[in-house]
Amino acid sequence: MTPSRASAWAGMVPVDDTALAVTDTRGPGQPIVYLNGSYAGQRSWRRVINELGPRWRHITYDERARGKSKRSTDYSFEGCLRDVDAVIEATGAERPLVVGWSYGAALAVHWADRNPDRIAGVVSVDGAVPWGLTGEENRERIRRAFRGMRLGLPLARPFGLAAAMSAAQHARVNIEINEVCAALEPVLDRLRCPVRYLLASGANLGGGAQEMEQMRASLDPVLRRNPHLRVSAKVESNHTQILRKDFRAVAAAVRETAAAVDEREDR
Repeated sequence: MTPSRASAWAGMVPVDDTALAVTDTRGPGQPIVYLNGSYAGQRSWRRVINELGPRWRHITYDERARGKSKRSTDYSFEGCLRDVDAVIEATGAERPLVVGWSYGAALAVHWADRNPDRIAGVVSVDGAVPWGLTGEENRERIRRAFRGMRLGLPLARPFGLAAAMSAAQHARVNIEINEVCAALEPVLDRLRCPVRYLLASGANLGGGAQEMEQMRASLDPVLRRNPHLRVSAKVESNHTQILRKDFRAVAAAVRETAAAVDEREDR
């Protein structure tokens, strides 16, 4: 049964061998689908949603083994793209704005590339840049980092900083997303919907300031080639803090993207 548009809805959406915890405010305006960071849950977006207010339709969900969603045998990037499809189909959202943070930003641009007629625009929050740690040396660096965190992962889970996965599974997700992002340039070059980037400027857990700045600078050649992609703002907070400290800037980027969509459709 399709939930009533008159009231908010929350429930479980089945996909593959799992089920996702989904919340849909059923607001009257433009639908927005929010895609989380690698190990985060939907509550990461609460400040952004409150800032934008009830006139928008806010759709959030927990990825596999995150938040209240069930575990799976498949935590791949392709599995996560199928989750986006499942949530959009289940909620009936038509031509949504897709707002992604970190891992979710890479999902957003890939989903936009594969569904150009089904998406209005994308907001990338410190993610979806064509840079990644690849090669066996970096893969082992990532594995070591998560092995070192293995005892703390269950403690971090209630705070949306880890998933219901083993340290090895966390590492595999991180290794894959680095490889996905390293190969992102052709995807970004093909996008024709409005895409707005909000970039942080600080260092991050697992990445120093110089490395993070190198990552963000990798976007510059794509911005010069593709006029549909623009930077909405660069803020002082770091990658981890951006949704908490700069939620107003995220909301402003959403409004800017929506305005670009409206302008494009009025032509």
